[in-house]
Amino acid sequence: MKPLHIASFGLALASLAACEEVDPTEDYFAPEYIGVETRKLDNEIVSFLVRMKGARTNADVADYGKCAAAQYALIRGFGFARHVRTNVQERGGIWAADAVYTISAALPEGLQTIDAEVVVAECAENGIPTV
Repeated sequence: MKPLHIASFGLALASLAACEEVDPTEDYFAPEYIGVETRKLDNEIVSFLVRMKGARTNADVADYGKCAAAQYALIRGFGFARHVRTNVQERGGIWAADAVYTISAALPEGLQTIDAEVVVAECAENGIPTV
């Protein structure tokens, strides 16, 4: 019977450790939310200028704007918002969006309406800051 060498034992441990590496095919998402600027366009129409780093797609930046809109609606005593439009651009690794929403006390007509309380809770779960 051969004696177990320390070097062989170390090689075996290194091989096991290599099995626990992160799968490189998985997406790594570590966004940096830079800030929100709010512009009241009318009594019930608001523009949210949001900026972030590390977005994967336009949808990540649009979600940041949606979270800002939902929190703003709650702060102003409204329970709902309706998405009007979002323009997204990326320059030098910084993503920016200009998201426009209407806010209202009652559920507005339209397909892209949001319940502000529900959206703010979802944003908190997903680590997306609000206003």
